[in-house]
Amino acid sequence: MKPWDDVISAEEQRAYAAAGFGRASGLGQRPALLIIDVQYRTVGTQREDFWEAIKEFPTSCGNVGWSAVDALVPLVALFRERGWPVMYPHVAPKQAYDGGRLAEKVPAIMGIPAKGYEFVAEVAPHEGDVLIPKKHPSAFFGTAMCSHLIDKQVDTVIVAGCTTSGCVRGTVVDAFSLNFKVAVPQECVYDRSITSHKVNLFDLGQKYADVMPTADLITQLRAIA
Repeated sequence: MKPWDDVISAEEQRAYAAAGFGRASGLGQRPALLIIDVQYRTVGTQREDFWEAIKEFPTSCGNVGWSAVDALVPLVALFRERGWPVMYPHVAPKQAYDGGRLAEKVPAIMGIPAKGYEFVAEVAPHEGDVLIPKKHPSAFFGTAMCSHLIDKQVDTVIVAGCTTSGCVRGTVVDAFSLNFKVAVPQECVYDRSITSHKVNLFDLGQKYADVMPTADLITQLRAIA
């Protein structure tokens, strides 16, 4: 069963298949892992459900975020074992001049305490990893992401983190548009809305990325020479 089967009807899925969407594009030979916004502000410092977690950070997704962190651990370990690039597109602490349209939509984002911007310890950066501060949903918009990927001769990006409907989606679409192969390990992305999460996983998988169970992705990655 696919994660979206209880949201996207069988008839709708049949329509996409009939139109030729959803085919796998496969992986290349030089992958990079993008871990987007896996900071305490998106999961909380404790493993709690959503309504408790947002008492600490209003941008937290709660336990769904922690489940994604757990699923991400073996994927990160594989990338470190192979010496493949691990990159951290992330939101840096907000300054007064950073508000813009996002602050108009979500005012609470301007008041996150410093702890919230720390990377979650279980999947935090190591020396040599690439940290990429961003101010917009896509990890590519207004950043040096593409330059780093070209420098490391990357042909495939694995996108993890949050939120599925926001920064993950924006990054996947831009990576696809720049002609990278893209894969999304479905347990390693999260969102505060389970409906948005499932709908976007389906849509990304139909159009822009290979969306698959993390275990299947790890198997495919291990097959790379």
